[in-house]
This record gives sequence, C-alpha cells and structure tokens, in this order.
Amino acid sequence: MPRPASTNLGYTPPDGGWGWAVVFGSFISIGFSYAFPKSLTIYFKEIQEYFSISYSEIAWVSSIMLATMYAGGPVSSVLVNRYGSRPVVIVGGLMVGVAMVTASFGTTIVHLYLCVGVIGGFGLAFNLQPSLTIIGKYFLVKRPIANGLAMAGSPVFLSTLAPLNQFLFDHFGWRGSFLILGGVLFNCCMAGSLMRPIKMRKTTDENDTGKLDVTSQRAGEDESKQSGCATKVNQFIDVSLFKHRGFLIYLVGNVLMFFGFFAPVVFLAPYAKHQGIDEYSAAFLLSIFALVDMFARPGTGLVANTRWIRPKIQYFFSLSVIFNGLCHIMCPLLPGYSGLVVYAVFFGLAFGMVCALLFEVLMDLVGAQRFSSAVGLATIIECGPVLLGPPISGLLVDIFLDYKYMYFACGVMMVLGGIFLYIMNYYNYRWLEKEGKQRKVEELEIGSAKELAANEENKDTRKRSDETHRRKDELSVCLS
Repeated sequence: MPRPASTNLGYTPPDGGWGWAVVFGSFISIGFSYAFPKSLTIYFKEIQEYFSISYSEIAWVSSIMLATMYAGGPVSSVLVNRYGSRPVVIVGGLMVGVAMVTASFGTTIVHLYLCVGVIGGFGLAFNLQPSLTIIGKYFLVKRPIANGLAMAGSPVFLSTLAPLNQFLFDHFGWRGSFLILGGVLFNCCMAGSLMRPIKMRKTTDENDTGKLDVTSQRAGEDESKQSGCATKVNQFIDVSLFKHRGFLIYLVGNVLMFFGFFAPVVFLAPYAKHQGIDEYSAAFLLSIFALVDMFARPGTGLVANTRWIRPKIQYFFSLSVIFNGLCHIMCPLLPGYSGLVVYAVFFGLAFGMVCALLFEVLMDLVGAQRFSSAVGLATIIECGPVLLGPPISGLLVDIFLDYKYMYFACGVMMVLGGIFLYIMNYYNYRWLEKEGKQRKVEELEIGSAKELAANEENKDTRKRSDETHRRKDELSVCLS
C-alpha cells in the first residue's frame, strides 16, 4: 500500500500540544456550521404564519444556507491559502453573528433569504473549511483521531441547539431568539482565535531535501507549461486537482452519495408521524440518532488510526458509505416504533462513520498542502446534490404517498456511491504501487548512470595523475 500523500509536508507536525486547542476550536466551528442550519427549523412555523407564506417558501431558508455554505468553499479556500485559517474563521464568525442580528429585524421573507441564507451561509463556509484545513497542519500520526473529535461537534451542537432554540422560542419568539443567537454565534470568533499559525520545523535529512528539490523542480516545470488565466487561477486555488486521479474518484463517489445523504435525516420524524407515532416519540428518534452519532465520530477516528485500518482508510470509508445505504434500504422493512429505534441507532453509527472519515480520506489522497484547495473545489460541486437531494426525495413522497420509496432510493444511491469508491480505490492503489515501482526503477537507473559517470571521471583523474607523476620521474632522471 502506498504512503499517503499527506506525509510530504516539509516539516514535522507536532501531533499534540497546542494542536488540541486547535481541535477544540474546530469542534466549535464545525459544530455551528453543520448543526445550526438544521436547528433553525424550530422557528419555521411561526415565521411562516408571521409572513403568511407556504412551507416550501420558508424551507428555502435552510436550503439556501446549506447550499451557500458548500458553494462558498472555493472562496474560503482562496482566503485560507492567502491569509491562513485564524482570520478567515474570525471574519466568518462576525458574518454569521451579524446576519442573525440583522435578520431579527426582517420585514419580508426575502430579507431572511439574504441575511440568514446568503450572508449566514458564507459565514459558516468561512468557519467550516479553515477548521478542517488547520487540523492537517498540526496532526499527521493522530490526524484521524483529531478529525473525529472535531467532527463530533456537529451532533453535540445539534443535540444542544435543539432544546436551546425551543427554550428561546418559548420565551422570546423568533425575533428575540435570532438576536440572542447572533450573540451566541460570535463565539466562532473565539474559536478562530485558537487557530494560531503553526511554527514549522523544517526537516533537514538528505532524503527530504532531495524530495523537496525534486518537488520544486517539477513545480517549476509545471509552471513553465502554464500561461495566462490558468497561472493566475492557480495562484489562488489549485485547479490542477482536476487532473488528480484520486481526487476525481473521491468527487464522483461523493456526488452519488450526497443525493441520498441528508434526506433520511430530514424525513425521519415526518416518516415516524406518518406511521401514527406521536410527535414527542418521533422527535426522540432524532435525539437517539444524534447521541449515537456523537460517540461514533471520535470512535471511528480511533479505529481509523490503528495500524490495520490507516493504510487502507479509503476502503474503510467506502464500506462506511455502503453500510449507510444498507441502513436506509432496511428502514421501511423494520416494523413499528421499535424498528425505527433500531434504525436510528444504526443510522447514527453509519452517519457518524461517514462524517468522521469524509475529509480525512480527502486529505489522505491529496495531502495537507493541497487540502485547502481540494475541499473548496469539492464543496462547490457537492452543493448541487446537497441542494437537490431533499427536494427530489420529497417529490418521491408526493408521487407515491409513502416514505419507503424515498428511503429505498436514498439507500440505493449511497450503496452505488460506496461500491464505486471501493472498486475505483482498489484500482487506484494498484496504479499508485505500479507508478511507485516505476519511479524506483528510474531512480536506480539514474543513480547507476551517475555512479558510472563518477567512476569514469575518477579513472580519468587517476590516469592524469599517473601521467603527471611519470613525467616528473622522467624529468628527474634527465636532470640527474
């Protein structure tokens, strides 16, 4: 199995120390980014009645926020590559906090679309991507564990924000709640302040120096082949990743997966109510899901960091996606409320596994240096299925008047994505091994050629030296 690309950092990551404070800051930023758009749904009914609008119109608030968060990935990548993670997260915290404060004074639904959806979505994008990137700067050996702990922020914040929003709603209404939430979201600035730039300790051994020299030489050759617009774009974001085989495999598999990724969570409670289960019991299914998810993410990080799984982490991710899809396919076949409880437990486990590995496997493919650009390019493409997946799933419910076909469709999409990732990563690993062997052969040939040239040069030097000594000896004899 080839070594992951992320090992060629040019410095030694501390794998601890202040890195754990960075993980805590990422825990907060990622928690708000993923959980906040989902937690806002508790205010939708009152806002819908206040503005006299349909449910589909109010539902666009969360959809626009999530889509903008994903679409803002490339912008966030450019800023992180230029200024680092700390200032970008702080600005993102300010944006999303101000967005909620201004939304509390909204007079139309369009006002909420702009404030909560667009401005707030970009603020969350500026929180999410830098938090993922900086973990790869501080961790290498313990990176799966660090990523798992940081990604656990999503279920923890979801289970915390849900009762908090209900409490705020009961006491202050949606306007007062939005104002208070704006102040709460300013804590993202505190999280960003923990993400101080890492002090790089450059490696000095000959092998690393040789690798850096070769990398620089290849980079120079690549730059000489580029011109005009491509060169200018690559100064901000590495679009050459679209030529990276592993990145393209990851991208195609994720697009398939994301069509069925979020809809089962959105429709879990409505599906339970459709079966005649009361509202509180239906809502409790989400609590079970979030609780299992909360422990599944760091647990997956621990498992992924073992010496048996770490070299084959792409396979582990593929199997997690397939496991997720099989859970959705089995859901309609489980009887009664007890069956839904079992589904919520296994779904929480599968969802947590996928989320804990989602960005770790991308960093394993492209390396920490290119990860910022990779996650930005991936999220802008993934925002399509993220935005369209739930509406398409809802359309299936409207057509068949039953939720089971929606769960079957989501499960099949995820199983197909997981199978694609598994098969293509198998071939990708084989291609990488073959390319690695070819490089070694070329290096040996180059080394042999250099050694041969050095030997010939030494022979010529010895011959010249011997000839000089011989002439000196002859001159000495003549003079004597």
